[in-house]
Amino acid sequence: MKTGQKQTITLAAILALACASGMAQQDASNVAQADPATAASSKSGDAGSGPSFQNRYPRYKLRPGDVFDISFELSPEFNQQNVSVQPDGFVTLRGIGEAHVAGQTVPDLTATLRSAYNKILNEPLISVTLKDFEKPYFIADGQVGHPGKYELRGDTTLTEAIAIAGGFQDTAKHSQVLLFRRVNDEWVSAKIINVKKMQAEGNLQEDPLLHPGDMLFVPKNQFSKIKPFLPTASMGTFAKTY
Repeated sequence: MKTGQKQTITLAAILALACASGMAQQDASNVAQADPATAASSKSGDAGSGPSFQNRYPRYKLRPGDVFDISFELSPEFNQQNVSVQPDGFVTLRGIGEAHVAGQTVPDLTATLRSAYNKILNEPLISVTLKDFEKPYFIADGQVGHPGKYELRGDTTLTEAIAIAGGFQDTAKHSQVLLFRRVNDEWVSAKIINVKKMQAEGNLQEDPLLHPGDMLFVPKNQFSKIKPFLPTASMGTFAKTY
């Protein structure tokens, strides 16, 4: 085959591919205009099989042991104080009986109470005030001075949380601190943070803010893993030359 013929065939093939690509894009556009739900589904793919991320600022959900007050603006005789969520998630309501409220946010709970009391009151005006509830917390584990559960007060970064937990132990691997964060009831994300690099460079821009319920884990460094197998004399020599 001559060179000119090859060039002609190649050009024709490129034009054919371009036309096919244009037609495919047009078809996708038509599908999106005709059925937005179908188009969204095709973009998202099999989204149902993966984790769905929580809101950045999730509302607090009631747990067993939480305590709240109920106030009725026009019917104060139904007011209740220190309503406690039982271990099974139910509460006892004056004049109504039991209702399951665990897992509900305060707006959800208010709607539940209005629906329940609407059976005996005409469009009741109800307000709910949380009095005792689980405080935001984080967990520090691994090679930190004082592993445990700590109350999360205000904006706290990963390095600040490590300091709160007693700082790094000598056996800590600063370059691979793990940050676990719950995505939803079935998924937990894990991220490796190189704290050693951040501190060496004096740059804490990548120091993440903790979210309530986060857990940080500091693993052992390589030396600490082999340390139990070294004789005492060798350890002393190694420490001097390290």
